[in-house]
Amino acid sequence: MRDLPWPAKIYLVAVVGAAAILIARGLAMPDRVGAHDWATLLVLALLFLVCESVPTLLNVEQAAMSVSFSAALAAVVLVGDVGAALVGATAVLSVRPGLPPHKRLFNGAQFAICGYVAGWVFHRLGGRQSVPDVGRFTDLLGPFMGAAAVFVPLNLVLFALMLWLAGRLRAEQVPLRGLVQFFVSYLGYATFGLLIAGLWATVQSISAVLVLLPLFIARWAFGQYLAQQRSYDATIAALCQAVETKDYYTRGHCTRVSSASTMIAQEIGMGPERMRAIGYAGMLHDVGKLGVPTKVLQKEGRLTEEEYAAIQLHPMRGLEIVRGIDFLDEAFAGIMHHHERQDGRGYPMGLAGAEIPEFARIIAVADAFDSMTSDRSYRKAKSIEEAVAELRKNSGSQFDPVMVTAFVRAVGRHGWHPGKVPAPPADEMVETMAKDHDDPTTPIEVVAER
Repeated sequence: MRDLPWPAKIYLVAVVGAAAILIARGLAMPDRVGAHDWATLLVLALLFLVCESVPTLLNVEQAAMSVSFSAALAAVVLVGDVGAALVGATAVLSVRPGLPPHKRLFNGAQFAICGYVAGWVFHRLGGRQSVPDVGRFTDLLGPFMGAAAVFVPLNLVLFALMLWLAGRLRAEQVPLRGLVQFFVSYLGYATFGLLIAGLWATVQSISAVLVLLPLFIARWAFGQYLAQQRSYDATIAALCQAVETKDYYTRGHCTRVSSASTMIAQEIGMGPERMRAIGYAGMLHDVGKLGVPTKVLQKEGRLTEEEYAAIQLHPMRGLEIVRGIDFLDEAFAGIMHHHERQDGRGYPMGLAGAEIPEFARIIAVADAFDSMTSDRSYRKAKSIEEAVAELRKNSGSQFDPVMVTAFVRAVGRHGWHPGKVPAPPADEMVETMAKDHDDPTTPIEVVAER
């Protein structure tokens, strides 16, 4: 706990205190948990602990999630709000190895709060705390779904807020494309709680054993989804690293272009699926440089027409490199056309205006802005104000005015952290190119061949 920032420590104390107050207040009312409920609580708590002890790791440092909340939601039906809080609080007893005490406390407290609030909603919607009547089981559906619709987002918000306060969650780690899908699937897994309650009406505590198999299948599904996302991200990162070895001084450029592209996409209201795709496109927009001779990229002075043609082909080469990666989808268009211009004087196909795919128009702005605001071996970075002025100057001729306006708004709202030239290792020979073809203020000069 000593490693936690003070805001996270205060938040932890507040969550644990709130959970303790809710449970103590409930236990002070004898009618809230009857004598016959304790056996049910024990079975549900054991089911909760089994699931909580084998969570699925997330793509966030030291974070994991499990499907144990299904047992807490079953407790909402069978033993009420206080019982659900007690079931959730047993997370402090998780046998997951290496889990420090403060994390156990937080997990138990936030599950207890979610269970109590979900139980309160269940009751307010007309749900009754008892073993359900098989003949009137459908009466449970509305109150239960209301309870689940509160439990799931509250659980995610409490969890994400702690990660953010602890400095272990950044915006770029949030899987934008899958966020809605993840939430809906999480809500779907909550219905296992209804399954437990329904089975309880016929086979009593054996229902906990019967439901273990589908719960662990749900856990496996969580793991597969997250493993797939990590695999995608690793593929993209490997390709970016390969590109940036071409020029030591542009390291980090791909990541920043991806971030800037996502900012624009968010500003214009792009959906989560396409936002994920534009992030990939920004990361891979220059992958075609792998097909351009290093001596051309790093040549100082003017380029010959043949050498400049090799540069102009890099978007097409990029498409050839990644076209077999199915999950990139619409990102292909951004990679292929990010050097087109609004006036039709760009490359590789000379598209103009609305002919240019939306992804390409976004990346063109992000690419140029990062290039201008990053240090290069041949010049210092321009200020954000100078780069914005240059974007506006070229708006309508080189850049899409809509995308320029959206990016300027996004930078004004969220700020921007320019790239800095890293100091090269003492034992590494570093060659650099004299001009950056992404920078509209320092165009590449071409000498005619005769």
